[in-house]
Formats: sequence, C-alpha cells, structure tokens
Amino acid sequence: MTVVRIVPNLATADVQGLAAFYEELLGLNILMDQGWIMTMGSGDLGPVQLSIASEGGSGTPVPDLSIQVDDVDAVFAHAQDMGCDISYPLTDEPWGVRRFFVTDPMGRALNILAH
Repeated sequence: MTVVRIVPNLATADVQGLAAFYEELLGLNILMDQGWIMTMGSGDLGPVQLSIASEGGSGTPVPDLSIQVDDVDAVFAHAQDMGCDISYPLTDEPWGVRRFFVTDPMGRALNILAH
C-alpha cells in the first residue's frame, strides 16, 4: 500500500466564504466543488506529509496547518493588506525556515513558511 495524498478537511458552515479566504491569501484553485465540500490546491497533488508535534517551535502553539510557499514575504504582505490576524510575526527561525502565523476566519492557526 502507498499513500497517495493526505488532505486536511476544515469544518465550516460557510464553505464558499472560507474557500474565498484561501483563494485570496494563497491563490489556491478550486479542484473539486460539490457544494458541501470543496477541494483546493495549486494544481497538483503535492507531497504526502503529516506532522505530529507537541509545540509549534519557538514556544508557539501547534498550528492547525503548515503551508509552504515560494515567497513568504509576499504572502505576509498580502495577509497584512487583507487585514488578517497575524498571531506570530514574520521570523527567521534557527532551523532554517522563515515563517509567520495567520489566523483564518474560523480561528485556525496557519503556519505560512518558506525554507
């Protein structure tokens, strides 16, 4: 058996609204829309990963999602322009990532990072 993909499922009563947030902040495309469930992505399946953690690093709580991007500075600036709640500032971490935490409209902590 080989795992092909792991997809986090984010519960919300407002599927369209939450999808719009992720589309605007990260430029994700709608890959599948059944009305009650929407799958979004960058056009490919991406790597299969699952992280299990007791903390989020640097004393932060464990984020709900970690999202790697190619230009974290651009996403950070866009999140600020959107008026998003930045719960952890843009930081160069000792383990080699540059990241920030932003809170989505449902209160989930997103760890936006670049290696």
